[in-house]
Amino acid sequence: MVRVLTVDDYPPFLEMAHALLVATPGFEPTAEVGSGEEGLAAIREEVPDLVLVDVHLPGMDGIELTRRIRASERAPVVVLISTEDPSRLPAAARSCGAAAVISKHELAPARLRQLWQAHGQPVAE
Repeated sequence: MVRVLTVDDYPPFLEMAHALLVATPGFEPTAEVGSGEEGLAAIREEVPDLVLVDVHLPGMDGIELTRRIRASERAPVVVLISTEDPSRLPAAARSCGAAAVISKHELAPARLRQLWQAHGQPVAE
């Protein structure tokens, strides 16, 4: 099972992401948190394989959070997500160490599997 942490400050999105992960074979939600600081703490506690991070977070934004996650030993795969078109995000979103930057609208079981197979490890069907 791929253990997934979601970091987003919009509670309805956290609920949707949780439901998506539960419905996607091979993936399981470990926690959903609303800030970068909570994300760092959850990574230490939950030890996820994959972290979905909103680009626009209050306080520490998703780009800085991704940099900090990727600098840690045994860092999980990080995918930055945003309601904005990824091409309109700052260049730092593509150079901060995230495996991918995608629109939240793209997040679906098939896309999740594709991302993990490309940047993590294959998932059993």
